[in-house]
Amino acid sequence: MSKTCQLTGKKRLIGHKISHSNIKTKKTSEVNLHTKKVFDEETGELVRLRLSTKAIKTLDKVGGLSKFLRKNKHLLA
Repeated sequence: MSKTCQLTGKKRLIGHKISHSNIKTKKTSEVNLHTKKVFDEETGELVRLRLSTKAIKTLDKVGGLSKFLRKNKHLLA
């Protein structure tokens, strides 16, 4: 299973760790993902998703999965 958020599409960041002597080594920053069961009010179903913590907070703020999807149509295209 890939390490991406299923709603926002966040994935790991890749960059360089630079030492004092300017030696560059690859470094990855993983996304903080959690498996969460989300209740969709319109369909009345529980949906199991892998979400980042930012997406979970946004779902709580907006008030549900269907409202989040309506508000963020640009993420699904």
